[in-house]
Amino acid sequence: MATQADGKTPNLSQEEQQDVDENQPPRAAVLHEIIRTQGDQELERNVAALWWSALAAGLTMGLSLMAMGLLNSRLPDGEAFKVIASFGYCAGFLAVILARQQLFTENTLTAVLPVMSKPTLANVGRLLRLWSVVLVGNLCGTLLVAYVMLHLPIFDAKTDMAFLEIGRKIMENDAGQMFAKGIISGWMIATMVWMIPSMESAKMWIIILITYLMALGDFTHIVVGSAEVSYLVFAGELSWHDFWLVFAGPTLAGNIIGGSFIFALISHAQIRSEGSLPGKQAADPRHPQQVKKKDQ
Repeated sequence: MATQADGKTPNLSQEEQQDVDENQPPRAAVLHEIIRTQGDQELERNVAALWWSALAAGLTMGLSLMAMGLLNSRLPDGEAFKVIASFGYCAGFLAVILARQQLFTENTLTAVLPVMSKPTLANVGRLLRLWSVVLVGNLCGTLLVAYVMLHLPIFDAKTDMAFLEIGRKIMENDAGQMFAKGIISGWMIATMVWMIPSMESAKMWIIILITYLMALGDFTHIVVGSAEVSYLVFAGELSWHDFWLVFAGPTLAGNIIGGSFIFALISHAQIRSEGSLPGKQAADPRHPQQVKKKDQ
């Protein structure tokens, strides 16, 4: 029997107390274990499965460039309308994540947690294999979709010009800015991945919120940005040298640092400090169905 002396609301039935327990948010240790388990499963996938999923994700990411270009070309000029057009950036992320395709910046958190939990050479090797295959697959997909969007007679001249403007806007940054903005972008994607297991029913809105803010802040992302910047290369406005050294290299480094060495490391350190070692306390008594629901 709950009493006022113990700080609990008095006269709750057993059924009502169970409702209270089931509606508690999961502890950080539960989220850590869910994501670590997902990462372990990804690390076990064979190269062919990773490659095709990553290639599909790169192609799908073309939706972000397409949506932003279409919105920009059809809305009047002005900063207020650019705010609306930025919603187009969310399209590729929504499609890739909801379709469960392999996106490199997701793996800077998901696949890193198993390595942090068990830092062996074998796990590091599995992580590097995953990162290499997924990154190459993503980039091949984005480069292919940018080439097709430019050279096939799909869009009108105004939309083609909007695609070019998007790439030019990114290349206004120097390498240092690409790197710094890439850190923020990697951190934001890792935050999104961490949030989703606790709010699966709001998954779509979490993706929209995070990626929309990325678009408003002009933060650099290695996958979607490679579609936007390679469009300039295929149009003859930018060299491959600048693509790799000014955009891709610094942005990739920033994304990895923001997702893996900042967010993942701090999140893992939090769990270690609480004494919640992976696999030992994943069954949170306040949220007993969390892992089970995720698997369903």
